[in-house]
Amino acid sequence: MKTIRVVAAVIKSINEQGEPVVFATQRGYGEYKDWWEFPGGKIEGTETPEEALAREIQEELDAEITVGRFITTVEYDYPGFHLSMDCFWCSLKNSHIALLEHEAAKWLPTQNLRQVNWLPADIIVVDAIESEFH
Repeated sequence: MKTIRVVAAVIKSINEQGEPVVFATQRGYGEYKDWWEFPGGKIEGTETPEEALAREIQEELDAEITVGRFITTVEYDYPGFHLSMDCFWCSLKNSHIALLEHEAAKWLPTQNLRQVNWLPADIIVVDAIESEFH
């Protein structure tokens, strides 16, 4: 089975109520259209995961991030491929975000992450976030 190596950004912030929140995006295309995910994408060539993540977030969200601490690597078998996804805590360098590839996005409180329909691999990331915050 083909393995696809990707990276995902768990972009965190604090909302007006002082609660920790993370940024989720909704896919606007493909087999998993309308499902929610942490933004990111494929690692290209000789990129490090951190370099790929900064590039992908710039391309998808027109945003600049600081890539922080590694969270987990998710290994997940989808019907047509195996996904290997390195996930990192990230923060925005400024408040600018534009949805260039996604149909929607929202900031989710860490205590209420399951209010959206996550992609199967991203549920594993949600589990890791919940274990860290609760």
